[in-house]
Amino acid sequence: MHGCSGMWRQDGREPTTAYDFWAEHWRGRGYVALLVDSFGPRGEKEICTQKKRPISPARDRPKDAYASLSWLTQRKDVRAGHVHLMGWSNGAMAVLNAIQPDAPGRTSDGPQFRSAVAFYPGCAQIGSDYRPVAPLLIQAGAADDWTPARHCEALAARSKDGKPVEIDVYPGAHHAFDGYGKVRTRSDVSNAASPTGWGATVGANPTARNQAITRTTAWVAARDR
Repeated sequence: MHGCSGMWRQDGREPTTAYDFWAEHWRGRGYVALLVDSFGPRGEKEICTQKKRPISPARDRPKDAYASLSWLTQRKDVRAGHVHLMGWSNGAMAVLNAIQPDAPGRTSDGPQFRSAVAFYPGCAQIGSDYRPVAPLLIQAGAADDWTPARHCEALAARSKDGKPVEIDVYPGAHHAFDGYGKVRTRSDVSNAASPTGWGATVGANPTARNQAITRTTAWVAARDR
């Protein structure tokens, strides 16, 4: 589940470098990797720069996740009980919302996600009664000023009654730390964590990226046993 910048490169023909990496990463380990475009079919390229975002990670995007899950579980090359959900930023918010009991698109007797991984979600938007229905791993950057890690740390600490929630916070890592761009300030993006409501620091942290790749791979594999 992609972030608010959308899934595609500037030419609109291929997924961004980061999403392409992850798809190939999982495929190389025997998984079927499905990248889901939540924006294009709804007439949007990106929603980062929009103050009032027309596509909701709580209302709309969980439906995309469960439609994808239903499609995947009908494939002969997919083990129906071993589908994992992964997302970044706005897509990570979709992940957190999708694994709630009353998530849009979810049915208690339908296919379920084996586990979920959320890279730097905006946990401040999640209620205090959060109880995930699948094991959840959160990957966050300590220097993230767009989706501050402290909210996710609080969420993990209070989510005791549902499935387990684990979190890693990487020192010095900004938003999109697992990407490939240089660290820079984006003044054009809407940011609820900013005093002005706008602007965020984004960019790669190679050390954190490598650690997160290793951690996420091992975590998913452990839940496939």
